[in-house]
Amino acid sequence: MKSVLFTAVGVLAITATFAQGRTDFPMKPEMTEIWDPEISVVTPGATPQDAPADAIVLFDGKVIASEWTNDAGAEPGWKVADGCVTVVKGSGVIKTKRQFNDFQLHIEWRTPAEVVGESQGRGNSGIFLQGLYELQVLDNYNNRTYRNGQAGSFYKQYPPLVNVCKGPGVWQVYDVIYTAPRFNANGTYFTPPTVTVLQNGVLVQNHVALRGPTEYIGIPEYFEKPHGAGPIILQDHGNPVSYRNIWIREL
Repeated sequence: MKSVLFTAVGVLAITATFAQGRTDFPMKPEMTEIWDPEISVVTPGATPQDAPADAIVLFDGKVIASEWTNDAGAEPGWKVADGCVTVVKGSGVIKTKRQFNDFQLHIEWRTPAEVVGESQGRGNSGIFLQGLYELQVLDNYNNRTYRNGQAGSFYKQYPPLVNVCKGPGVWQVYDVIYTAPRFNANGTYFTPPTVTVLQNGVLVQNHVALRGPTEYIGIPEYFEKPHGAGPIILQDHGNPVSYRNIWIREL
């Protein structure tokens, strides 16, 4: 840590010297090279969908109870079969036992192949970051709804940049980069939560700053209740939406 600090201070000192207009400083290439500490090595997955070596696998397609509970802290009531876990209507949300702050999340989801309902009633679920901020899951393949409530949106806050939904019954992917909020002493945001999301490899949320926890009714403004690390929550909205290949990297 000390070597990093001293090196960074040296680079800043050189930068400040030139910012002041000096041109007689004997600048050399190595003066702006930072060598230590060496960057940590992480072995990536075989494909972008596979978990890298430093990831926590939250669901491997076989066992759900090792990493997830229901809202009461008991074993989840969702169905595990064929390498995925599927919402069982009325069983309630499932949430991770672990709590997270900043992270990279990979999660794959599928709406039912049989189309039932329209707008918000068709293939509806959601992924709550830190248990508070909902990234919407919905079948929006030829299914119009309000733009800040469709798949790829942060519900009632930010619509997705584009609609890249695949058809019903086809697996889709979210890759999420999340930075947790930091708080002032009075409980207000010092920095709000920020999120970048790729859906099926396409950017749909570009480093957006969330205004507050997700609200169904009302404006999602933060209400001065600071929080720490929180779980990933998957929503039971009454539709048999499935999830698989869920992994996370703490940042």
